[in-house]
Amino acid sequence: MMIILILFLALGFIGAPLYVWTAAIAGLFYYLDVTQTYWITFGVIVAIFNLPPLRTIFFSTFVAWTFKKLQLMPKISQTESIALKAGDVWIEKELFSGKPNFKRILDQKYPELTVEEQSYIDGPVERLCAMINDFEIWRTRKIPDEVFNFMKKEKIFGMIIPKEYGGLGFSALAHSEVILKLSSRSMPITVTAMVPNSLGPAELLVHYGTDEQKKKLLPRLATGEEIPCFALTEPGAGSDAGSIQASGHVFKDSSGQVMLRLNWNKRWITLAAQSTILGLAFRLYDPENLLGKGKDPGITCALIPSHTPGITADRRHDPMYIPFVNSPTQGHDVIVPLDVIIGGPDRVGEGWSMLMDCLGAGRGISLPAQAAGVVKYATRVSSAHSVVRKQFGMSIGQFEGVSEKLGKMGGYSYLVEAARLYTVGALDSNTKPPIVTAIMKHYSTEIGRTAINYAMDVVAGAAVVVGPRNLLAHAYIATPVSITVEGANILTRTLMIFGQGALRAHPYAFAEMDSLERGDMRGFDRAFTGHMGHIIRNMLRWLLLSLSRGWLTISPRMGVTALYYRKLAWASATYAFLVDFFMISLGAKLKAKGKITGRMADIIGWMYLATATLRRFEAEGRKKEDEPFLRWAMDQSFYEIQVALDGLFASVEIPLIGFIFTGPIRWLHALNPIGRPTSDALELKISQLIQTPGAQRDRITGRIFIPKNKDEYFRKLEDAFQLNYTCLGTEKKVKSAVRSGKLKKKPMKELLADALSSGVITKQEFDDLARIEEIRNDVIQVDSFSQEEYVKRT
Repeated sequence: MMIILILFLALGFIGAPLYVWTAAIAGLFYYLDVTQTYWITFGVIVAIFNLPPLRTIFFSTFVAWTFKKLQLMPKISQTESIALKAGDVWIEKELFSGKPNFKRILDQKYPELTVEEQSYIDGPVERLCAMINDFEIWRTRKIPDEVFNFMKKEKIFGMIIPKEYGGLGFSALAHSEVILKLSSRSMPITVTAMVPNSLGPAELLVHYGTDEQKKKLLPRLATGEEIPCFALTEPGAGSDAGSIQASGHVFKDSSGQVMLRLNWNKRWITLAAQSTILGLAFRLYDPENLLGKGKDPGITCALIPSHTPGITADRRHDPMYIPFVNSPTQGHDVIVPLDVIIGGPDRVGEGWSMLMDCLGAGRGISLPAQAAGVVKYATRVSSAHSVVRKQFGMSIGQFEGVSEKLGKMGGYSYLVEAARLYTVGALDSNTKPPIVTAIMKHYSTEIGRTAINYAMDVVAGAAVVVGPRNLLAHAYIATPVSITVEGANILTRTLMIFGQGALRAHPYAFAEMDSLERGDMRGFDRAFTGHMGHIIRNMLRWLLLSLSRGWLTISPRMGVTALYYRKLAWASATYAFLVDFFMISLGAKLKAKGKITGRMADIIGWMYLATATLRRFEAEGRKKEDEPFLRWAMDQSFYEIQVALDGLFASVEIPLIGFIFTGPIRWLHALNPIGRPTSDALELKISQLIQTPGAQRDRITGRIFIPKNKDEYFRKLEDAFQLNYTCLGTEKKVKSAVRSGKLKKKPMKELLADALSSGVITKQEFDDLARIEEIRNDVIQVDSFSQEEYVKRT
């Protein structure tokens, strides 16, 4: 019997097809020598379940009726349906499957810049960063004309516009690299560059505009002759953008020409007050059906000259005191011709699908790039500061409390960069995965928030006093903006990632729902039968992989990564099992269970980040020196997954079966966790690596802007950091002499003089140490202002 049990477990584990199960059960009956009654019953069941027409009539139709009667399927609105169908399903499908195909995961394109793109980043982008005085921009609350004109001249606003229309025609990677570098220099400049290259007029025109619209507007947008904005958000339509109230009514004017009358009240529109062309999302009404698309065609997008009578955008919002242009805009009876509709009259009512398609890609570029830039910049600044700044006679980076933060920041730098590159690789392969880009938007910006908080802790007082010397305050102040825009993180996590992913990336759920909506019983039968096999397989895979800690699966790689591939297979099986459990037990109620959907989003989100980290390690040649960063990123990912699982198992409140999760399953995962907190030793190792100058530190914190101007504080900090490293040996000699009693402990200036006079150090060593002390004293200073200067600043 043990052999039979193992056989059936194996069949379930590998997901054997129905006919194999049929043969196995028949073999069992033969072995047990069951009576004829059992054989007849078995034959009837086999006939029903193995013959699709019979199965549809006698089983699937009843299941479909039950689903409808008990409302087990969530009701999907038209806007939700469009969002679900937008974009592509990518690697997330492997993670949802319970049995990820690691070959497919590792075969995904890893992006590289072209020579032209690299030259642009090393040239115009580098020069732009050098021109920027971020403190002055914040002080004057204005981007200088010189800087803005340079951005226009170098087509910063035309990165996504094809070359045939005068743009740069950059890849998603190049676009991302530009934003990353700018974000390490100035947030107002970054936002100003981001908006024209994300969801807005250029993006919509490239994909949906008529030839005439493209030829007329794209060249002018590429050179900054036209400054665009896009008005979507309203007082009553924020994250729920589908509920917009802006309206456009089709009518005939006195000459008989068909026109549009637009009315809107939008807010939080970046560049609105500065724009020359305003993109607008509105609900179109055609009472007389003049366009032949019905009386309520739906959400539509248009591009309107900002000077059109009836438009106002002369007020400013003040988002966290960040000096970029952000404004409300209103339109009152704005009369425009039909050719302002993006794609022309044939595209009326297609606005929501346009927005969902473009957002599905855009979320994976700008905000993750900004977050990666902030994380790497914060890591570089705080690690240099930790070496240069001394307390109690030693660099503060040697204190374990500080090194803990530095180690985590170094690990996050490796992780978020891996995820950024993996994602833009998909986008550059013409894949637009909205679930993955939602994951990237949420988790990269949250990691950015964590990293800048750690950096503020490390740099402490010098990060609090605002002024030209403060390298962190502006990034810290700006953090809530990235958390909020393009779908607030709370709703992205609790509604979009899992809510959309559970249907779209699930192998069967969307097909079940779609066929049920259309009344296609054969389609429902195929999907539901496959779903049952999927549930059985993943339930057994979850159980067996949990008990074996993933050792029953085969890792595609040996060495340091083998353990992590097995854990990823284990996590995927656990996740797939939980997805089906919650969908079946909660049905339509799951949509409102934000704590469950949020934790489920955490699991898939951190699985994706772990997947991207493994891909980076492989793509970069499995560098031995990067193993500490790899191990930290993977350990942190699985720990976050464990935290989410603990939360789920501790709080499941489902009648009759909830106790199974809060009892046996919870204890199984507590005694045999998939992840544990990252180790102190690993974080100490990473902390030491990023506090050591050299190629590895430059690579882990690379692609950011480091000024060459010796008068800039960041440059001074870097120089002091480098010089401090060269003087470590001399410092050790002086300290050793103090400990041995050869020198008496004194203030550093006097101690160095004694060390020179007693022959402990040479004249050159004395000069080097004196210089580093002078530079150290300079870079640890903070800004102060006269009363008059202070009043002017406020």
